[in-house]
Amino acid sequence: MRTRRRSKAARAWAFLATTAVIFAIAATAAVLWRAHTPPVFRDPEWLGRQQPVFYRGEQWDLPARGQGPALLLPLEELQRRLAPDIRYEAQDGTIVLTTAGKVVRMRTDRLTATVNERPFELRVAPIAVEGNIYIPAAPVAELYRLRIVESSDTGAVVLFRQGDVLQWGRVGGDDPVPGATRLLRWGPDAKQPAVQAVAEGEEVLLWGERAGWYRVQLQNGKTGYMRKSDVVLLRAETVDVAPEDPPYLPWRPVGGRVVMVWEHVTNRNPDPRSIGDMPALNVVSPTWFHLADGDGTFISRADPAYVDWAHSRGLQVWALASNSFDPDLTAAALATYDKRMRIIRQLLAFAQMYRLQGINLDFENVYLKDGPLFTQFVREFVPLAHEQGLTVSVDVTVKGGSETWSQFYDRPALARAADYLVVMAYDEHWASSPTAGSVSSLGWTEQKAIRQLLEEDRIPRSKLVLGIPFYTRIWEERLSADGKTELKSRAVGMQTVRDLIREKNLTPVFRQDAGQNYVEYREADTTYKIWIEDETSLRARLELVKKYDLAGIAAWRRGFETADVWPMIRDVLEKKP
Repeated sequence: MRTRRRSKAARAWAFLATTAVIFAIAATAAVLWRAHTPPVFRDPEWLGRQQPVFYRGEQWDLPARGQGPALLLPLEELQRRLAPDIRYEAQDGTIVLTTAGKVVRMRTDRLTATVNERPFELRVAPIAVEGNIYIPAAPVAELYRLRIVESSDTGAVVLFRQGDVLQWGRVGGDDPVPGATRLLRWGPDAKQPAVQAVAEGEEVLLWGERAGWYRVQLQNGKTGYMRKSDVVLLRAETVDVAPEDPPYLPWRPVGGRVVMVWEHVTNRNPDPRSIGDMPALNVVSPTWFHLADGDGTFISRADPAYVDWAHSRGLQVWALASNSFDPDLTAAALATYDKRMRIIRQLLAFAQMYRLQGINLDFENVYLKDGPLFTQFVREFVPLAHEQGLTVSVDVTVKGGSETWSQFYDRPALARAADYLVVMAYDEHWASSPTAGSVSSLGWTEQKAIRQLLEEDRIPRSKLVLGIPFYTRIWEERLSADGKTELKSRAVGMQTVRDLIREKNLTPVFRQDAGQNYVEYREADTTYKIWIEDETSLRARLELVKKYDLAGIAAWRRGFETADVWPMIRDVLEKKP
């Protein structure tokens, strides 16, 4: 019995040993087969058929056309990936490219373009192919500071942008073997087909990593994955295409802040001889230029005598140009490049004729759909205004409210284009407001007019000018016969309120919730309420300007203030913390 059990055990061990040997031989054979079997290669679908465009290792949906000086890039892809502010107007084939200092206009199938309204010749014209627009790569590269590399091997077009950081690697490690290669695969898996065998020692771009593999781009444009063990990290390169043009430096008061006041001009200009001294003031903005029709015609109420007076006081004149608060005229006048440029030429001619130092753009009551057109107009206006030495400021409301009042403004884009963004921090409660209240309570001003623009829209402090009211509203509340409260108001200046308080023998009380003084009185069946704009409220606003280090203030409007506010403005703004 013992002999039989030993015999069975021996046979079992022999079987296991034989099986192990077979598995070992099979595994070795598999390894040898993998090592010596040629990998499966699969070319990119675009190879030999089109010129793919790559940016940051990603292939664009549309290819390029042409090559060398005649290279054309797909407009739709440029707008989506690199330059969303390029504008295309299908009605006449206009393409507009804008930077801080240049406005370039091209048209499909035309070799003549313009830069800041001066003609120049293109090497190749923009074209339309199967509904897609293609534009010359050369001016795009210059304006948007691109480096363009075309592969003579594959036809791929690889784009790099100024400031991009490129991580380079070397295939095969620090000691590449001549003639040896490593595989670039379609995916991060050794079972994936190979894109190309890459020679050891070749430098490649690394665009990320995944599960032990680098995402790699070859210099011929092909992309794929390589094992991290097959690539050694080299240098990180910051793309430097060309030196930037010196930025335009807008006017700033030496050692101080912008202190602007609007001069409200209706039928005729004020007699400058009647205007008293205004210490601290350095900019006046008379409301002179207004949109008259849908073709972009502007009417002027400018007065050379007023300019002479302002200059004699050492004041800058930034004339206001408005859209007349007419949404339909605005939609028509901004609809095309030619109309927008007509407006721009008029404003520049006015500025030269009347010796202005700036233009204050006040476009209000605009349809939401036309907001991008207003932004485009500002982008096109500013470079040409800067050539003339003008400072450009743009008025905006606080955030929130209706589409035509507030939502059409692209505040970040406007701030990037203009020299100053003036936030009109008033009309918290407006003329037909359903409830009585402050024109501009302090908390509302700080949160809505300052913090939201600084924190949410990232408006630079150096560009943000706080609009402040020199006016308030007298609210009248009465009960109607049906028991409902009837409410109406009228805007008045500081002196009117001061006289009323004295006449009625009223005693203002400070409202902590509004940050300003308040009076209320009753006559017959009517209750009168006034949130007062005076030295108390104005001083608090000036302290906000200092607290957030804003560019300055702009007051609506001259004539509503009392004379004593000007020395106070000077003293508060000049006082160091």
